[in-house]
Amino acid sequence: MDTQNLLGRLRFLEEAERLKSVTRTAWTSTGAQETTAAHSWRLCLLAMTFEDQLHGLNFARILKLCVIHDLGEALHGDISALVQQGMPSKTAQERADLLALMQTLPDNLRADFLDLWEEYEFARSPEALAVKALDKLETILQHNQGLNPPDFNYAFNLEYGLKYTQLHPLFAAIRAVLDEKTRARAAAGVAAVLSA
Repeated sequence: MDTQNLLGRLRFLEEAERLKSVTRTAWTSTGAQETTAAHSWRLCLLAMTFEDQLHGLNFARILKLCVIHDLGEALHGDISALVQQGMPSKTAQERADLLALMQTLPDNLRADFLDLWEEYEFARSPEALAVKALDKLETILQHNQGLNPPDFNYAFNLEYGLKYTQLHPLFAAIRAVLDEKTRARAAAGVAAVLSA
């Protein structure tokens, strides 16, 4: 590998580091605001935890999709699904940001990463559909686990991502457990507000 190629790849990684500071509208169990990089890491771990149940899917591709799916948020941040309702699609902005982030990569690598991102964004494969479902499930899992503010909207999670999480019996089973926890967290929040 020539020096320019090496330096370009390292520059890309330096730019992608921004994702470690992009916060989401989720909180950890200690009360820290979750970052997009932390979400992507646990999405990979979630996929690995259930790999033995994802029969017939290309698992290496699943992990690549997990890693790349939110990379475009490194420049302009995350917009929560709750805020996205009624807004124009953020797809164009994330795509432009991803292209800007990847400008120092070799053409072939840039094309591969963009293809992965588009595969996920437009749910173009069984693997992308699985990652879409896992992405929603990881988000709900974090919302249920997090030390959230008193006005946190748990009810939104009961509808969030249903079109993906109902596509496979495994995802539906995980969803059923998470929905039960969501209802319990919502009820506890209402009880706390009423007793205050």
